[in-house]
Amino acid sequence: MEYLGWCMTMGATWMLGESKLRQLIVPNPSALGTLCFVMIMLVPIPVLFYADLIQQGRYKKPYFYLGCAAFGNFLICLVLHLTGTADFIETLPGAHVILAVTFFLVFLTFCLDMRKKEYRKNKLVLIGLIIAMLAIAIESISTYFVVLISGLFIGVSMLILLFINIIRTIKNVHTIEMHRQKEELLKRKRQMEKISLQMMQTFSTTIEAKDEYTRGHSHRVAEYSALIAQEMGWNRSEIVNLRHAAHLHDIGKVGIPDIILNKPSKLTNEEYAVIKEHTVIGAEILKNVSIINHVTEVARSHHERYDGHGYPDGLKGEEIPIHARIVAVADSYDAMNSRRIYRNSLPKETIYEEIRKNRGTQFDPEIADIFLRLMDKNRLTITDTYLEIDDEPALPGMEFEISNFISNVMNTMKSQEEVENFDLLTGLPMRNTGQKMIAQLMQEHNGCLIFMDMDNLKKINDIYGHKAGDRALKALGALLSEHIGNSVGCRFGGDEFLLFVPDAGKNEISELMETLFSRFDSEKKKDFEIRVASISAGLCMCTKGDSFDECSSKADKALYYVKQNGKHNFFFYQQMGNTVFPVSSVAKDLSLVAKVLRNSGNYSGALNLNYREFSKIYEYINQLGERHKYHCFLVMVTMETAPDSMMYIENIEQALEYMEEAIRHKIRRIDVCTRYSALQYLIILFESDESQIPKVMDRIFIQYYKLYDKRDFIPKYEYLPVNEHSEETNPQNTSDHLNQDIHPV
Repeated sequence: MEYLGWCMTMGATWMLGESKLRQLIVPNPSALGTLCFVMIMLVPIPVLFYADLIQQGRYKKPYFYLGCAAFGNFLICLVLHLTGTADFIETLPGAHVILAVTFFLVFLTFCLDMRKKEYRKNKLVLIGLIIAMLAIAIESISTYFVVLISGLFIGVSMLILLFINIIRTIKNVHTIEMHRQKEELLKRKRQMEKISLQMMQTFSTTIEAKDEYTRGHSHRVAEYSALIAQEMGWNRSEIVNLRHAAHLHDIGKVGIPDIILNKPSKLTNEEYAVIKEHTVIGAEILKNVSIINHVTEVARSHHERYDGHGYPDGLKGEEIPIHARIVAVADSYDAMNSRRIYRNSLPKETIYEEIRKNRGTQFDPEIADIFLRLMDKNRLTITDTYLEIDDEPALPGMEFEISNFISNVMNTMKSQEEVENFDLLTGLPMRNTGQKMIAQLMQEHNGCLIFMDMDNLKKINDIYGHKAGDRALKALGALLSEHIGNSVGCRFGGDEFLLFVPDAGKNEISELMETLFSRFDSEKKKDFEIRVASISAGLCMCTKGDSFDECSSKADKALYYVKQNGKHNFFFYQQMGNTVFPVSSVAKDLSLVAKVLRNSGNYSGALNLNYREFSKIYEYINQLGERHKYHCFLVMVTMETAPDSMMYIENIEQALEYMEEAIRHKIRRIDVCTRYSALQYLIILFESDESQIPKVMDRIFIQYYKLYDKRDFIPKYEYLPVNEHSEETNPQNTSDHLNQDIHPV
């Protein structure tokens, strides 16, 4: 700018040099004429400097040499002029040659820029420079012929360049400001992306924090995935993106109920179907996330199998996105390498063989081979620290807000768990929490798993109301809490309790059970309404690392044996191998039930099929039969397990539901039924001929086998006449008849 100002001043002076106006103002015109020649000799230097500035130094070297030549020519001409050897007018052709070379070089370089389309950035400046060069050329030629217009064209050209340069400066300032604002916006966008990533990863980690067995799973899967991608030759940005996507692969589990996610026993088909939905839920949550490429694909497809038998879409081979195929291997490895509530981590050799065996079926063979090489080289060691998203600082105060948010979320989750996971009536943990605690303790200690059931709770509820039943449960819960010590117990269901006693032998357990039975018998004597309550228990001795699922099933089977053989007792599963099971052992129980029903008294109210109203009908029929000699029969249906059959609680409930449905559909409208206990049903049959009872029961059992196609439960029945005079009559057993005539359909 200073140089252009100087040029303008000199140009204006030059215009005065040989014009009519300068003859009136300046008395010595020869000095101004000399100055005009000097300007023509030096003008290539600012032209070259200005062109080099526009072209941003791309042709700096030839411009420099040519400028040195122009300045050198000026010095020579000055010496010749001062010594009187030659005047400026005589040496001016040399300056014209240099000026012509300058114009040619500038024109040539601009043509090269135009070919490279560089001129578009400085189109206005280029036009101004061309006009100035033309004006200088005209001025240089006119010096020999027209004195009147000397300096006019160079002055105008300098003014044009000055004006254009001012416009260019303003434009550059605007561009710089726009660029600064754009950089600021990009910086804030990156900061917000960082915060968003931190929030999403924290959310994923929060989900895992609810279960110590999956804590850190997403972080480890992300690191294993990054190691695989690095081995495959991915660049840094692709690896970082895969790491972020893998960190969120299980975020859909937020939509899965905790009772299913943390269930220590085997999942049912329905529960497994719910678990599989976490891939779809995760994809739906992440569908609008644009800061992580392929994150939706990873969340949705990381359980797809290479052979097409995965879920949710059944993709096959390379139809599965490469990011999801990588995460699938990393996810499976960490699942096998981590401890779970129902098992310890698998040995490295077992994991290696499992991945090798499933390459090409479950896993992409190339990715599986890469992972096996990483295992061979022992390169799967990772730190437990979580990744930083980038090195830029977060917005002021934002990190505090994030920390505060995480703290609030965790505190809320903790308070909810404390409220929801404990039974207020008994003071014991609820089923889901208790199962997790017991399964964890079983992985660390030997001991005994006790499956306990309160007998006759339904009878207490029906006769004296649910408040009486609650008092019975509360009494048992208090006893368990008092004697639990270092054990873990929970309320498993309505009248069922689960207890694990660590580091105890069979004799110690037997003493504990006898103490519990004795104390409960003393407690129930204090409350007349709960006097019929009793305890039955099945016990299974466990060794460290045993499966919770298997041990609970064994304890349940031992409990079922106790229920079949008189209740109010306890029995070890390990004794069942030496026990001879009677064909039927409920005769005493059935007679007792018949007597209790007859003595239950009269009731008012509408007739229903619950137990209380069933007892009303029974009393009425008993009196009516005595008076009119009607023949009615009380039938008890008992569900017995098949020999060597391992039962799950879910299967028991399913079988009982099907039996109830079969009874309700196959007895006549004049007959009455009710569920008496967890494993028994009572039916009143209005039959004039006792020989018709087997046919009725045949219809019921055939319908049951149509509904329930498994062979793990075998229904059997016995019956007694309802009439008073038959109270001491032995129940009729029909086990042989069933074994011969009834077959599953």
